[in-house]
Amino acid sequence: MKTEKSITYFSSPGKENTKDCAELAAARAKELGISDVVVASCSGYTARIFWEECKKAGLHLIVVTHAVGFEAPGIWEFDCELAKELTEEGVSIVTGTHALSGMERAISRRLGGASRTEAIAEAFRRTISIGMKVAVECVLIAADQGAVPVDREVVAVGGTAEGADTVLVILPSHTATFFDLQVREFVAMPRNR
Repeated sequence: MKTEKSITYFSSPGKENTKDCAELAAARAKELGISDVVVASCSGYTARIFWEECKKAGLHLIVVTHAVGFEAPGIWEFDCELAKELTEEGVSIVTGTHALSGMERAISRRLGGASRTEAIAEAFRRTISIGMKVAVECVLIAADQGAVPVDREVVAVGGTAEGADTVLVILPSHTATFFDLQVREFVAMPRNR
């Protein structure tokens, strides 16, 4: 059987694509009967935009944030008031260590070289898009925290630095079973990194 779907290509990566990504993610989730949208958000900017779209579409939003201490020791970058508001609205907020770096990055920074895990992350960043690496990593983190099931597809969203610019359909897996994860569709991505 053959299925044709369009892919949206943005001329450049970045925050200016966030609203379009939210609309595309919600539309594709509804088309496929997917109930969960996983989105990366550092400060809350992207989470807020996606919450508005997901609420209108009746979708469950899972926001994956940086771990505490990512930018500075003991500091969580996400807006705490927004986190409270979103949680009260039924949004799941997951804060976890980067699945494609974590402890490996600490070793590389201290001892030099790069790990196999970091090589996978860099391959995603350089051959496809930074947003793809982020979306895949967020799904791994969400699955490891039990926020998404591993037996049904999710719409996953990542971006380059700020905002969102990549939308994927993914069959999740846990980090320990990484090679079971399947990127099944590209819905949107920047054409140029």
